[in-house]
Amino acid sequence: MILIRNAKLLTPKGVVEKDLLIENGKIASIGGEKDKSDVVIDGSRKAVIPGFFNTHTHAAMTLFRSYADDMVLHEWLEKKIWPLEAKLDADAVYWGTKLACVEMLKSGTVFFNDMYFFPEAIAKAVEECGIRACISAAFFDFFNPDLLEENLKNAVKTLKDIEKYDVLRAIGPHAVYTVSLDGLKRAAEIAEEMDIFIHFHLAETEKEVLDFKKQHGKLIVQALDEIGFLSKMLIAAHSVWLEDAEIELLAKRGVSVSHCPVSNMKLSVGKAINYEKMKQEGVNFTIGTDGAASNNNLDMLEEMKFAALLQKFYYNNPTLMSAEESFEAATVNGARAFGIKSGLIEEGYEANVVLVDLTKPFMQPEHSLVANLVYAASSGCVDTVIVRGEVVVENGVMVREDEDEIMEKAGKVAEKLKGSEEQSS
Repeated sequence: MILIRNAKLLTPKGVVEKDLLIENGKIASIGGEKDKSDVVIDGSRKAVIPGFFNTHTHAAMTLFRSYADDMVLHEWLEKKIWPLEAKLDADAVYWGTKLACVEMLKSGTVFFNDMYFFPEAIAKAVEECGIRACISAAFFDFFNPDLLEENLKNAVKTLKDIEKYDVLRAIGPHAVYTVSLDGLKRAAEIAEEMDIFIHFHLAETEKEVLDFKKQHGKLIVQALDEIGFLSKMLIAAHSVWLEDAEIELLAKRGVSVSHCPVSNMKLSVGKAINYEKMKQEGVNFTIGTDGAASNNNLDMLEEMKFAALLQKFYYNNPTLMSAEESFEAATVNGARAFGIKSGLIEEGYEANVVLVDLTKPFMQPEHSLVANLVYAASSGCVDTVIVRGEVVVENGVMVREDEDEIMEKAGKVAEKLKGSEEQSS
């Protein structure tokens, strides 16, 4: 049991000053007293908020942070990222993921949705660090039927291999420009058979949309619906270049969208997501950071701010995406996408909570805690992080892991990758 005393709790009914009891991984009571708690946390001058759900990232790409910046997207991929990724191994992905877990936990993220290579290495890192995750078995077929069979077989094997870890699982067909419609249909069938999620890049660029329409004579989402790809188990990253009818279809099928504003701006996808239409239709709208190669951090506090500001700037309307809406997208909406009862400070909810330090200058004055979190805060305000009732960050320091060792090992792996690429080029 954990008792948090004297803190300000950000509840659905507003900020209240009450004790919070955590028992068996859940929020057991708000305002109740327990004298025999195993751990008592003094929450004076702190606020208890729901932890963040990062619904789209490539965690181990921390290894490529600041390796390739200020480049055109296709050159960035073809000349820098893909050649380096070809040299990755399980050890590199393990240390890159651990570095990402440290960064995410210390900035208040309690769950992330990942798509990358060597999923078992990712799962091992996740379990050791104490964060929650959905891990994808990513695959491509590049419109080659033989490659489709081989890669689907490997994806299914990988999904079975990581079943022993305490993680959620997803199949991860990359995008419509790297996976055939047959491959996407098969992926959806596997997801249904195994009762797992689908993690997918959707309509990130105008070129993707125009090329697909030219080839198939229809809109991407329309084609996906025809093959049974759309469902409540689908998390569609980006979803920027969608027409209204496509957004209506996503809502009808219960698809969750992951908005990645910083990556979209940095890679200049040319448009802002149509949040207002998604809100109007009832799409479950969530937020992700994308990978550190295109962000360049994994800070959901920063991502919430950019999500709100991009809407206001692009559509020339300061009332679009309020602080409250952005905060909900990063917390309860993200939890909802994965069927997890979390994202709210409420009795019976999973205890994925964060204590933020209200003595930081940027958290004062306290006119609105949510507005301060979205528009003013940085990861420096995160004091304590609790995941499923376990303290994993205390006083800003990882409890389970040696941060210095992780940074040292990840740094050496990154330098080795960079060195091998420079030798071969």
